[in-house]
Amino acid sequence: MFLAIEDRLSDSPFVERVWCAYSERAGEFLSIAASHWEMAITRYHGQTFLTVRGPETRMTTCDCPADGEWVGIRFQLGTFWPQFPPGALRDRRDVTLPGAATRSFWLNGSAWEYPDFDNADVFVARLIRKGIIVRDPAVDALRGGEPHTLSIRTAQRRFLRATGITHAAHRSIERARYATGLLRHGVPILDVVHRAGYFDQPHLTRSLKHLIGQTPGDIARGTRQLSFLYKTVQPRCALSSLRERRDDDEGDDADGVGTDRIRRAVPAD
Repeated sequence: MFLAIEDRLSDSPFVERVWCAYSERAGEFLSIAASHWEMAITRYHGQTFLTVRGPETRMTTCDCPADGEWVGIRFQLGTFWPQFPPGALRDRRDVTLPGAATRSFWLNGSAWEYPDFDNADVFVARLIRKGIIVRDPAVDALRGGEPHTLSIRTAQRRFLRATGITHAAHRSIERARYATGLLRHGVPILDVVHRAGYFDQPHLTRSLKHLIGQTPGDIARGTRQLSFLYKTVQPRCALSSLRERRDDDEGDDADGVGTDRIRRAVPAD
C-alpha cells in the first residue's frame, strides 16, 4: 500500500479523530463512504491549503500524487459549521479556504495558522471559542435512542441539518465500515453477515460494493488501497431488529443518499 496513515483520538468532544498521512508513491485508492465531515490540510510541492469536506454516501475512485502530506481533523457527528453545512459539502462538493500566507489561511476576515497533527485540538478549541463550529445535542440523543423532548421527526430533521445525511444513511455507512474492518481482520464472510446485521450474504455484497467499492472477498484479500479506515466499533444497527434494518435500507433509497480519505490531493487548476 502506498499511503502511510497515522491517527489518534482527541480530548475534544467536538472531534472524532485526528489523522495524518504521507504518500510514498503515486497511486489510485478507493475513497469509501463516511458519515463524518472533516477539515484536511494538504502540503504538496511547496503549497499548503485547507479543505472542508462533507460526508460521503458512496465510494469514489481517486488518484493520489507521490510525496503528498496531509493532516485531517474528523469531527464528531452533531458538530457542524453553520457557514458550510455538511449537506452542502456532501459527496465531494469540497470548499478550499483562501490562503493568507505560506503558513496561514483566511477565515472570517482573519489569518489563521494551519494546524498540525499535534496542535489540532488547540485549533479546534479556538474555533469553538469564536463560535465558528457548534454542536447539536439532538444528534447524540437520536443515535443513542435516548428520551428527548423533541419529536422523532424534528430530531431527524436536526440530524440531517447537522450531519448532511439521514440517520438511516449514517447507520448503513457505519455498518458497512464495521463489516469492512471485520473482513480485513480475517473474520469469515458468513460471520460478518451475522455480526454486522445484514439479511444475508447478497445483502452484504450489495452494500459493500456501493459504499466501499469492493465485494466481501476483495476486501478480505486486501488488494486495493482504501481511504482512512480506523477500527470501527460495532454499530447500534448491528444489534437492531430485522424490521429496523429493513427501515434503514428503505430510508436510504428514499432519501437518495444511502443506497477517508484524501480526496483532492492537489489544488484545482
